[in-house]
Amino acid sequence: MPIYEYECASCQAVSTFLILKKDDKARVACKGCGSKKMSQVISRVTYHRAESDRLNEFDPRKPQGEEFYKDSRNVGLWAKKRAKELGADLGPKFDEIVESARTGKILEKYDL
Repeated sequence: MPIYEYECASCQAVSTFLILKKDDKARVACKGCGSKKMSQVISRVTYHRAESDRLNEFDPRKPQGEEFYKDSRNVGLWAKKRAKELGADLGPKFDEIVESARTGKILEKYDL
């Protein structure tokens, strides 16, 4: 997808634009202040891994940083890894509970 990010020279705001044709670049203007003084910046790149890969690479004995706990995909990762290491099959109900925790639906069961 031809999505590009530009930084405004006037207010330093970063804006995202869909550029389908060469002519579209001429119409790029800051979404914050309207300035045309924009320069293209390198966008962040995200790499997505399958849960099975994340589970295989996860070490439950290693301390995790703050960022680890901000990612909802990590909810239940420790428990799944330990169950796998112990050869325990906790069944589909366990996966259902973990998914409920990841999406926040588990909180609906409790008065908080």
